[in-house]
Amino acid sequence: MASDDDDAAMIDNPKLRLSQNVGPYILRPLFEDVPLSSQDLGSIVEISCVEVWEVNLYVGTSIGEILHFVLIPPDPADLSSNPTYILASRLQPPVATGPSISFSRPGIQQIQLLPRVGKACVLCNGTLSFYSLPELTPAFGNTKITQCSWVGGVDLNAISQDRRNGSGEIVMISVRKGIRLVSIGGDARKKQDIMYAGSLMSMRRGLVSCVADTHTYALLDVEHQRKIPLFPISSLDTSNVGKVGGRVEDIPSGRAVSKSFSSGRPAFLNLSEEKGHSRSTSLGTIVGALSRRQPSPLLDSSDRNAMENPEAASPESSADPSNEDKKSTSIQTQPGLTTDKALPDPPKDDLPAQTPSASMPTTEAPLLRPHILSPTYNEFLLTTGTRPGEPGVGLLINLDGDVSRSTLEFSEYPDWIVVDGRGVGTEITSENADESEEGYVLATMRRSSKSEELGIEVQRWDVDNGDRGAEKEWINVPAAPKTEKFNLGIRKMVGQGEIHINELVEKLCRVRLRLGVSGSAESTPASVESFDSRTRTSIERVSGEMELFEAPMSAEAGITRTGNEDITEKGWENIRLREEEDFARRLGKLNGKIVIWSKNQLWWLLRNPLAIRLDAQLDIYGGTGAALDRRKVLQVAESIREQEGKTETEYISLVYIRQKIGLLLLTDLISTAASNAEISESFRRATEEALLVGNVDPRIVLALFPALDEEIIEGPRGIWTYGGVKGVVQNFNRHQHANHHQLGQLSGEILILVKKYLSTWRQKKGFGSVDNEKEVFYTVDAALLRVLLELDKQGYPSSPGLPSVRSELYALVDQGMECFGRGVAMLEQCKRLYVLSRLYQSRKMSREVLATWKRILEGSEAGVPEFTNGEVKMREYLARLKDVELVKEYGTWLAQRNPGLGVQVFTDEKSRVRFVPADVVSMLKSQAPNAVKDYLEHLVFGKNNVQYANDLINFYLDNVLSTLERSESARSTLTRSYETYRALRPPKPTYSQFISHNAIDEEWWGSRIRLLQLLGGSHSAVSDFDLPAIAARIQAHEKELIPEMIILDGRRSLHPRALRLLTHGLGDYDTAFNYCLWGGQGIFHPSAGEGRGEGLAGRGEQAVLFNQLLGELLQLKDTGEQIEQTGQLLDRFGGWLDVDHVLRLIPDSWSIELVSRFFTGVLRRLVRERRMTMVAKALSGAENLQVSGEFIRRCDELGGVLIAMQ
Repeated sequence: MASDDDDAAMIDNPKLRLSQNVGPYILRPLFEDVPLSSQDLGSIVEISCVEVWEVNLYVGTSIGEILHFVLIPPDPADLSSNPTYILASRLQPPVATGPSISFSRPGIQQIQLLPRVGKACVLCNGTLSFYSLPELTPAFGNTKITQCSWVGGVDLNAISQDRRNGSGEIVMISVRKGIRLVSIGGDARKKQDIMYAGSLMSMRRGLVSCVADTHTYALLDVEHQRKIPLFPISSLDTSNVGKVGGRVEDIPSGRAVSKSFSSGRPAFLNLSEEKGHSRSTSLGTIVGALSRRQPSPLLDSSDRNAMENPEAASPESSADPSNEDKKSTSIQTQPGLTTDKALPDPPKDDLPAQTPSASMPTTEAPLLRPHILSPTYNEFLLTTGTRPGEPGVGLLINLDGDVSRSTLEFSEYPDWIVVDGRGVGTEITSENADESEEGYVLATMRRSSKSEELGIEVQRWDVDNGDRGAEKEWINVPAAPKTEKFNLGIRKMVGQGEIHINELVEKLCRVRLRLGVSGSAESTPASVESFDSRTRTSIERVSGEMELFEAPMSAEAGITRTGNEDITEKGWENIRLREEEDFARRLGKLNGKIVIWSKNQLWWLLRNPLAIRLDAQLDIYGGTGAALDRRKVLQVAESIREQEGKTETEYISLVYIRQKIGLLLLTDLISTAASNAEISESFRRATEEALLVGNVDPRIVLALFPALDEEIIEGPRGIWTYGGVKGVVQNFNRHQHANHHQLGQLSGEILILVKKYLSTWRQKKGFGSVDNEKEVFYTVDAALLRVLLELDKQGYPSSPGLPSVRSELYALVDQGMECFGRGVAMLEQCKRLYVLSRLYQSRKMSREVLATWKRILEGSEAGVPEFTNGEVKMREYLARLKDVELVKEYGTWLAQRNPGLGVQVFTDEKSRVRFVPADVVSMLKSQAPNAVKDYLEHLVFGKNNVQYANDLINFYLDNVLSTLERSESARSTLTRSYETYRALRPPKPTYSQFISHNAIDEEWWGSRIRLLQLLGGSHSAVSDFDLPAIAARIQAHEKELIPEMIILDGRRSLHPRALRLLTHGLGDYDTAFNYCLWGGQGIFHPSAGEGRGEGLAGRGEQAVLFNQLLGELLQLKDTGEQIEQTGQLLDRFGGWLDVDHVLRLIPDSWSIELVSRFFTGVLRRLVRERRMTMVAKALSGAENLQVSGEFIRRCDELGGVLIAMQ
């Protein structure tokens, strides 16, 4: 037993105190200071046995009294009150007296309740009495049985059978000569006698009963009167050598007398044996327990002989058996009147080893208390040992007497023992359905190795621990003095009690966690003023749009954080707290069936709730503020990894423990990082996994980081969490490190852990199971954005195969954020404008997106590497918008900045906004003049819209003429280009191709090329050109703009002049040939000369032009060039020339060979024409004959027609 000094030491040592809660069982008071005696008898009275049924508590005392207490439930209005027991009655059962009765009186030995039939059997000092439940009124006419050792043996299997037929409960009673089976119901009726004398206890399963006497155990077949002797209780006992060992033996049967005990009713005869039904999984008590008033009494030789041979202790043992039957079943209506012989003294509780006396043979073994239990429907648990104070052994045997499981070892031979739990792998029946799966053996003993420490040893009976031996737990009994030899009893009750575990309620009750941080959900107006002036308006508009949700939340968050709640809020919180407490009290309600007692104290022995047991382990491993033992904490986490709650309490307990494990590991990780110690990857991953499994409210996790707690939104209802979790947060914050207040001072490993946790929580958005969803995800988004911005700033590398931090940042803002206003403020503060623009896009805030991009492109904010090809992105974004004014505003801005790209905003066929060209031209002229040319080129060249050709021509002319007028180099460049081209020898490209391939990188040169294409193109509205005005403007620079003059002469049908400029001015003979073919149109268009399609001049016009060209070629000064080009004309286009005209123009000095190919072609053409004429004539004659023949045939068919003459 623990002394007062030990109790004080336990209070001073938290780990010692917590260690009491880590085992599978805990003690809770049932009744303190039971009033055992109405008289002041000092310390000589103690509890001898206990039983509980419904609201009734029956306490047997060592002075032979039964105290009946009735439970008074606590006041529902007072949550701190406990149930109380009031004394309903104090009963003194009758006790037989006489010369044969032993003076050693242990008082109340047994209370055997039979709730199914409403009866109770009470064994007091060897006399068995019967009572009615629950008041314990005498039953069966105050019938009693004397010289009784024990009562019990209720069939434990019968509880699963249907007992609604009104049959009685069959119990086994140990009388002087054997065991009597009695059916108790409306009356008490003897069913059968088994001649097995000296039994001390029994446990029955069906027809098989396991019994024990002072020396050995045996299995009895109660129906066939056979037994199987088993093993001795003490291995030192040699008195029954050769009498045990598993041989089946017959038992001499007694006379089958059926006699009922009732008040004024006859006996019922010829009744068949029926199995009893009991709610009790009883532990048989030992008859003859000695009074505790004498410390460690010894048995004298006569007492020992009486225990070994009960028959020898009775002077009437040789009398007629019928006399014994009559005496043992006699009805005594007055206490003290009996003629029965006294039974031998029962074995005493404490039998320490002593030096044998002269009257005691030295070969005698010390007596041990037998123990028989039945953990399953087909097994018995028996104990054996050597002597008290030495180790004992537990054996599990089946109904055949064979050992069925591995043996159990007890540190010392137990005084009392019970089993609890149905056992792993055991079949579930109605008897054990409500029991826990884990099976335990609980043995009371006094450990001599611990200074006579009194307590309970706990171990599993349903698992095989192999060579390691069973893992044992020790339960100290509180306030149990070591100096006094008091009994420590334990028993499983017939009924059960309801116990409230306040520690469990405190840990599992959800309470409000007040973080005490300041700040609001959104940016304040003062902070808005610090933003760029161009986005201040948009941010204020965003804040206004969010007021329906975020602004009220911010205001309420400010109220809850400062503690200025109004009365309504306080009233709501009190209601919520009461609801949570009521729910937690329901979880903290346990049912107990095992009671232990010592002196005048009663305790419930309860299965330790999962939350208390694991929480105590965590506290021991550092959960109370000491250095955390990570390995031990992770072992706890691993032990419940795959565990699922079988009940609501277990489920919530697992959630609580997992959350606490995650927070403990996280706080240790933060402390480790703060001390600049190295953080292993395995530790970080284990912490991350524990947090994810625990699924802690992310606001609670962020509360551990002062650098992030400003992002926490408590909301109007606050943050509610388990009481144990709240303690972890508060304990850590009291020892918070100063360098946690800056986010940049946190290590990358911790930031990555927080990021993953918040990202996982963000995936739960929209789940109905998340409490305070708005506040939670507002906080998650804000904190995650801050963490990602910090990681991106630090350039923290991502793990292989995982997305980069920047891609995660983009994904966060693209998917939309609950804390929109806060996100805008954060991104502005960090100058992450491109990320801000993506956040605006998630809300479809097009104006803010474009304004932000404009800021980036204008270079007001540096360091935006993400926004590559920003102008292209803006053009593509504008094409997707429907807002006309927005497209106009930023389209013209882009056109002013990049004309070529900006014009595409107004010309894109896929754009969702269409503009009238005239409006675009007007708009560009006023806001983006540099883009007018590009837009006109698109209209004229891209869309073939010649309506704007004059405007484009004038634009080109303005550019070219202004350049020629002010730049001498430009004029010389043109002159050199003509000279260079003329110097080229055939074959050479056309002049148009020449200047395109040798273009210079100047604007006026490109304008000139586009001007030539436009003037020389084959457009459908050439007549729309203002040719006189254009020619007048070019006239001043006709020497520099020869191709332009050629085109204009051709447009005005001044063909001789145009051909003269082509041949003598440019020397572009291929273009001259094309000029004749096209009639002076489209000669400088890119498609000119590629084929003879639509747009060619008539043959007559072509012939005239070729004849004119022949005259110009014959006037070339270079004779070689003259002959070559004239030959080319005659060879390629001789069919368009008149032979006579050619003969008149060709100089006489030319050899006939120079024009032989021309004349050969002419002759061939003439022959061909003559032959074709002949063929055509013959075909016409044949056609005439065919028509004539057809006419004759038709006339014959019609016949003659008579025409009457007037």
